Amino acid sequence: MNPRNILFGALITLLAGCSLAPFYQRPALPTAASYPGVNGATAQATPGSEQLGWREFFTDTRLRELIVQALENNRDLRIAMQRVSEARGLYGIQRADRLPNFSADAMGSRSRTPAALSPTGQAVTASQFEATLNLSSWELDFWGRVRSLTAAALESYLATEEAESAIVISLVAQVATTYLFERELDERIAIAQQTLTTREDSYRIAKRRYEVGYASKLDAVQADALLNQTRADQASLQRQRDQNHNALTLLVGIPVVTQENRPLSQIEQDFVRTLSAGLPSDLLLNRPDIRAAEHRLKAANANIGAARAAFLPRIMLTGNLGTASADLSLLFGAGSSLWSFSPSLSLPIFDGGRNRANLDVAKARSNIAVADYERTIQGAFREVADALAEHRWLTEQVVAQQATLAAQTERAHLAGLRYQNGAAPYLEVLDAERDRFAAEQALVQVRRALLSCIVNLYAALGGGAVHTAQ
Repeated sequence: MNPRNILFGALITLLAGCSLAPFYQRPALPTAASYPGVNGATAQATPGSEQLGWREFFTDTRLRELIVQALENNRDLRIAMQRVSEARGLYGIQRADRLPNFSADAMGSRSRTPAALSPTGQAVTASQFEATLNLSSWELDFWGRVRSLTAAALESYLATEEAESAIVISLVAQVATTYLFERELDERIAIAQQTLTTREDSYRIAKRRYEVGYASKLDAVQADALLNQTRADQASLQRQRDQNHNALTLLVGIPVVTQENRPLSQIEQDFVRTLSAGLPSDLLLNRPDIRAAEHRLKAANANIGAARAAFLPRIMLTGNLGTASADLSLLFGAGSSLWSFSPSLSLPIFDGGRNRANLDVAKARSNIAVADYERTIQGAFREVADALAEHRWLTEQVVAQQATLAAQTERAHLAGLRYQNGAAPYLEVLDAERDRFAAEQALVQVRRALLSCIVNLYAALGGGAVHTAQ
C-alpha cells in the first residue's frame, strides 16, 4: 500500500477523533467533608451506606397507597415525564447530524416541443427517467463541532431525566408530610373533642352551682367562655384538616377516599426508617438536582468545543448515484449510470466578530454552570445539615414537651382540688385547664414535626442514603 495513503488515512482518523472541548473535571465540593455536629464540631462519618427506596423507607400502608396514586396521577410529574421525552427527541435530532443522510428518488417526465420551437424544425417528443440515491449535505466532523453539539444535547437530556427524579423525590416527601399533618390534625381534633366534652360538664356544674347560690355568676361566665373558646379551636382545627385534605388531593391527582380518622399516635411508631447522623457530605452526589446541575455543566463545557470549532474550516459532502434513461425499459441497462460528487469547504474570514462572541457566550455559560453546580451543592448541604440539627433538637423538645404536659396535668388537678376546697378562685382552674390543653396540642405538633424532619432528611439526601456502623 502506498505510504501516502496510509499517512492520509491516519490523519483523517486523527482529525475525526479530535475535539476542541475543554477537558472536563468535576469541581471539588465547596463544602465541609461532613455535616456539622450539634456542638459546632464536625461529625465523623460512619462507614458503609445504602440507598433506600420509598417503599423500604415508609412502612405505613395507607401512605404507600397514596404515594403510588400520586406517582400515577400527579400532573406536575406527568409534565416532567413529557419534558424528558422532549429532551430525548431533541437529542435524537442532534445525534442524527453525525451520520450521513441518504434519500432515494425516482422520477419520470415526458415532454413535447412544437416544431416552431425545435432546433430541427420538427416537433420533438422526449422522455426522461431517473432513479438516484442521494447524499444530503454531510459535514465531515474533523474538529468535533457536531460531536460537541451532540454531547451537549445528551447532557441536557440526562439533566432533564435527573430533574424528573428530583420531582419524584419531592412529590413523595410532600405526600408524606401532608399525610403526617392530616394525622396530627386528627389527633388534635380528638383531643379538642375530649376537652370540649369535659368543659361542657364543667360549664353545667358551674351554671348549676350559680343557680343554687353556691358560686358566683362569674364562675359560670368564665366556664362558658372557656367552653366557647374550645369550640372555636375545634372549628379551626377542622378547617385546617379540610384544607390539608384538599392539598393532599391535589398532590395525589385524584379524589382521596376519606377513611377513618387515625391519630398520629397510631402511626408514629416505626413510621419510617430512621436516618443516622454523622453522614459524609459526598452523599450529596446522590441528589438528582446535583447530578442534573453537573450534566448542565458538561453540556456547557461541550458547547465551548462547538464554538471553538466554528473558527475552523467546514467540509461538506453532497452527491448522488443512480441511473437515467430516455426509455423506461432501459433505465437499468448498461451505460445508463449517472453520478455526481460535490465536496465544499467553507472557511470563515470575516463575520463581524460573531464567532468570537459565540465563544465568549459559551465560556460565560460554562462559568455560570460551574457556579450553579456549586450553589446547588451548598444549598443541598444546608438542607441536610438543617434537617440533622432539627432532628436532634426536636427529639429533645419532645421530651421537654412531655414533661411540660405532665406538669400542666398535675397543675390542673391541684387547681381543681383547691377550688373545691375554697382555697382558689375558679379562674385558677380555668387558666390551668387552658394551659394543659395548649400543652397537649403543642406535644402533638412537635411529635409530627419530628417525623416530618426525618422525611425532609430522606429527601435532602437524594432519596434516602443512610449510613450504618459496620
